[in-house]
Amino acid sequence: MLHPVKKDRIITQFPKCFSPNAALQTKDSFHPQVKAVCETQKTAAGSINMAKVIVVGDVAVGKTCLVSRFCKGEFYKNYKATVGVDFELERFEVLGVPFNLQLWDTAGQERFKCIASTYYRGAQAIIVVFDLSSVTSLTHARQWLGDAMKENDPSSVLLFLVGTKKDLSSPDRLAQIEQEAIKLSEEIRAEYWAVSAKSGHGVRDLFFRMAALTFEASVLSEVEKSGSRRVEDIIRITEETQHKRNKKKPTCC
Repeated sequence: MLHPVKKDRIITQFPKCFSPNAALQTKDSFHPQVKAVCETQKTAAGSINMAKVIVVGDVAVGKTCLVSRFCKGEFYKNYKATVGVDFELERFEVLGVPFNLQLWDTAGQERFKCIASTYYRGAQAIIVVFDLSSVTSLTHARQWLGDAMKENDPSSVLLFLVGTKKDLSSPDRLAQIEQEAIKLSEEIRAEYWAVSAKSGHGVRDLFFRMAALTFEASVLSEVEKSGSRRVEDIIRITEETQHKRNKKKPTCC
């Protein structure tokens, strides 16, 4: 039995981005087609009610803390390293339509890469996590993204470059590494966010934004598929009608 959506997981307005300089979209509302579909209750819940999100990055950058802060509202300083993959399911309601995020928290240790990579396939969104106090972890972000994209279609995946441990960086250090992070996000076409799992700053906004963007992408994809099916049906019906007409034509003596 599914639990009801929490009141604080209801999305009615398009969530704002962290920075307009590194955002997937800078608009302030859902696509008109998405709103129209939801208003007329034509959304096929079985086909667009879930998006898979994988979380990748170096060991100890705060991937598990990030997911746990959002899903459980908790922060533990001494998390053990993830073995293979951990999984969380978070339920939302977007424009009145139930929608879930599957959050796959993958191991950052080299010896678990083969195990974790088996879960990369079929992602609608990829969160590449780095530590805002570690330039090395930002440098490694490109490789993590490359590994994840081997199992996915680049044209259908939303990318998020997320810097964690914002509370540990000095203002000058933060400004310097953020400049490099935004530059990288532009190169890989990812949306940049800086958050703190310890204080919770930016975490809720990040996941709400992700839910809204993946939901919108899923609905638009379904609308496009429906349109293609209608075109295919018209072609099929036309061909069948023409075939029947040809069969009725009198043959020559």
